[in-house]
Amino acid sequence: MDEPDPRFTLANERTFLTWLSTSLTLSAAGIAMAVVPQDVFVPWVRTLLAVVLVSLSLVAAASAYPRWRRIQRALRRSEPLPPPALAPVFGYGVAAVAVVALLLVLFAR
Repeated sequence: MDEPDPRFTLANERTFLTWLSTSLTLSAAGIAMAVVPQDVFVPWVRTLLAVVLVSLSLVAAASAYPRWRRIQRALRRSEPLPPPALAPVFGYGVAAVAVVALLLVLFAR
């Protein structure tokens, strides 16, 4: 196996760290949603949104290292990089939470 260009290895590492910081952000957002005052959102919806955000956080954290490893292996073997399979999950998951929260803000009063 050849050593990849260090710039690619470092970019892969930065991406790994970004997945972890995204996980922390999603977790913080879930915790924040859980402690929103009771008069802002319906309690079960608030709990649902918090669970979705923290679940997305778990998936991001758990998938960060395996993705880093797959990309590093592909770089060393000069193979095509694997696609970001979970990107739609995060994009649509966060968008769904935002839509529900927006609807509650607009129509719950």
